[in-house]
Amino acid sequence: MPGYPGTCAPGYPSPAGAPITGPQTFVPGAQAPAPMPGSSAAYARGAGGAPVSPSGAGRPPQAQPAPYEPPKPRIDPNQMPTPISVHMHDQEIHDEQPYSTGLKTNVPLASTNFTAIDDGNSNPRFIRLTMYSVPHTEELLKATQLPLGMVVQPLADLAPTEEPVKLIDFGEEGPIRCMRCKTYINPYMVFINGGKHFVCNICRHENDVPDDYFCNLDMVGRRLDCQVRPELHNGTVEFVATKDFIAREPHPATFVFAIDVTWGAVQNGMVAQAAAAIKDALYGGRGLPVGAKVAIITYDRSAHFYGLSPSLEQAQMMVVPDIHDMFVPIHEGFAADPIESRHVIEGLLDSLPSMFMQNRTAEPVLGAVVQAVHEALRNTGGKLFAFHTALPTFGPGSLKQRDDPKLHNTDKERTLYEPQDSFYHDWAVKLVESGISCSLYTFPNTPMDLATLSQLSTVTSGELYSYPGFEGKRDGRRFAADLRADVERTYGSNAVLRIRTSDGLRVDEHYGNLFMRNHVDVELAGVTSDTAIGALLQYDGRLDEKQDVYFQAALLYTTSDGQRRIRVHNVAVPCTTLIGSMFRNAEVDTSMNLIAKAAVTEALSQPLRSIRERLSDRCVQILTAYRRNCAAGSPPGQLILPEAFKLAPLYTLSLLKSPAIRGGADVPIDQRIFHMCLLRQLPVRKSMDYFYPTIVPIHALAGNQGEVDEKTGLVVLPTFARASYTMLDPAGAYLLTGDGSLIMWLGRQVPAQFLQDALGVSSLEQVDIMQHSLPELDTALNRKINAIARQVLPARVGFASLQIIRQGIDQAEVQFATKLIEDRNSDNMTYVDYVCAVHRQIQVEVRPKGPVEPKWSYN
Repeated sequence: MPGYPGTCAPGYPSPAGAPITGPQTFVPGAQAPAPMPGSSAAYARGAGGAPVSPSGAGRPPQAQPAPYEPPKPRIDPNQMPTPISVHMHDQEIHDEQPYSTGLKTNVPLASTNFTAIDDGNSNPRFIRLTMYSVPHTEELLKATQLPLGMVVQPLADLAPTEEPVKLIDFGEEGPIRCMRCKTYINPYMVFINGGKHFVCNICRHENDVPDDYFCNLDMVGRRLDCQVRPELHNGTVEFVATKDFIAREPHPATFVFAIDVTWGAVQNGMVAQAAAAIKDALYGGRGLPVGAKVAIITYDRSAHFYGLSPSLEQAQMMVVPDIHDMFVPIHEGFAADPIESRHVIEGLLDSLPSMFMQNRTAEPVLGAVVQAVHEALRNTGGKLFAFHTALPTFGPGSLKQRDDPKLHNTDKERTLYEPQDSFYHDWAVKLVESGISCSLYTFPNTPMDLATLSQLSTVTSGELYSYPGFEGKRDGRRFAADLRADVERTYGSNAVLRIRTSDGLRVDEHYGNLFMRNHVDVELAGVTSDTAIGALLQYDGRLDEKQDVYFQAALLYTTSDGQRRIRVHNVAVPCTTLIGSMFRNAEVDTSMNLIAKAAVTEALSQPLRSIRERLSDRCVQILTAYRRNCAAGSPPGQLILPEAFKLAPLYTLSLLKSPAIRGGADVPIDQRIFHMCLLRQLPVRKSMDYFYPTIVPIHALAGNQGEVDEKTGLVVLPTFARASYTMLDPAGAYLLTGDGSLIMWLGRQVPAQFLQDALGVSSLEQVDIMQHSLPELDTALNRKINAIARQVLPARVGFASLQIIRQGIDQAEVQFATKLIEDRNSDNMTYVDYVCAVHRQIQVEVRPKGPVEPKWSYN
């Protein structure tokens, strides 16, 4: 197999005779790791760079241990692969020059800030593949155990430095398409016969070119007008949809805010916070998308509707007490323009907390509200924002408490992941049919059966948010930032996504918040800039190794201002017969995102114990395949990782520790369901934050760190710290984020001057841990810390709620420690120990067949 020199840690030459077919990582260490049962391997090297075995062979003479004092082997954690160095290296590459999508390989990592130039392939913000060299046969793919698939984010936001997507209007005839497979015209279709015909890149069918689209070809067979037609040189374009794509008249979006005003919602401050958050979302920033309207509903045992017509001096309230015969009593003014009716809407939102201050009703009728919203929007489509606090035990869709602690952490626990009945699923399907999506915001103090209620968001392509034990002052800022980001982002409705692939491939599974009536069309009641759909690919034949492999994802949708559009993304990547090429061009971020989506989907039918074992086995199989096929000549005691997949063990361990997958009866069922939904809906970029937290040291900012770089427009950040308690300086201070929260950890020995400049106090004991936002002081350090906090929370408009934790003082430090992925926590190994376990299993797999050792697993 042809190869080229690999890369390894300093001082660690490539092993002689190893057929290295791509960059690799050798896991070094100051000492060898503790051998696990059945293991006799060494992982490290001694001072002279020679391999070190647990017995001490290969050490300098003076370092030889006494026979009666065997060494205590250990890997140096500092030498373990980390996302921090990987991301820094990739960022440095793409800081220097823009990324041309015409390269087809080596796309920027999802976490990298880059500028893409669309040269025929779609921007990786829109489509990310798990590998950018596709094997030509299924057998070759199985030999690597790598996943083959993609994650499509069709309306993803572009960087400010990137060109917007071109809009093309082909008139009444519509865009040019293949007559056989309906693929849209794209840069990879080949024109022949002097330009009179074109060959479809997906199915190879020869099509006639319409007379009004004809153009002569140049000497190399390209159309003379290809550079002035975006559809022939851009990977992503958007077409104006013709009447054939319009089943019903499109309308601007209507956003309905439904607020639970029961006693519990009033007492925990949710009603007041929701009213303030809606007001901020409507008028505090960019506001609703252009053309969108707004409606407001409140509910307890009854549903309350409000007339918001601009001709009114104040909102007109009408109550429907008969929730079993639900209807919308307001025909004119139920949905209003937020600008024209601003005085009415603001007055209503300001008065809502006092209106229901004395409410003692404790039963919210969520099912009836869903029916009412469907009735109001069934002809126009729109979006429901539901703010809900308790298990709905009254009216349509009433549920019973069924959480049984005896089932927790058992194989029967998965019965609690299934819906209690079909009511919410059936109505969610009706919402999809009408182009209505639902974002469900939950504020639970007691179990509320998210397995059942979450169908409102998962089926309608909305999102699920959860704020357990909600307390207004503590969690209000985070909730408001979530809602504002949700309202302001790009939004479309009544969408259908179809993914087309080259002959020889097909989409086997779709993952995400979606609904499907058949095997090919993904129905999305609503689609936002964060909507991400995973697709697992399968072979139904051989690919032509001499041709590129093509993918096209087409999204038919209605914009927020009521325009029907078709956004088309195209990707072409090489086909390969070499395993080394597959590993070299694999993409671990997308692969782990897709693996996580598949894992939480399988959790509905498989015990979590089996899911965890399969995740670890998958990691072992991938690395074993690399060892066998690309590094067979290396010493058996070395763990060699493919460069592109060297973070796979860490991300797998993180997934095993996530509340969605990990064992332990301490994970409430609702929180497990929430995290399952989160993994299902996360795009690749956000899933990287989920797998590995961002930890920013703020106690020793140097130079322009914390200041805006004039060239990039971004805040300059210091080098991040690793997610391990041993890596945190007791004399330091750090900001941690990754799951939407913002935590400031203060070491026990942090200098008094830092506390004075950053927080305005002189000692650790004076720090107010109940403050839930960063103070704004007239000091350079404080301004830098605030700027850094804004930078590391890019998904939110404004700050998340702040939690301050003091080392060795605050009890919350225990929960903080569970976020440190590299440490032993959540009933799982440390990062070092997990890598040792993975290596041991690889050795078992590659050694000559003999007695089979028992596999390790996580309980």
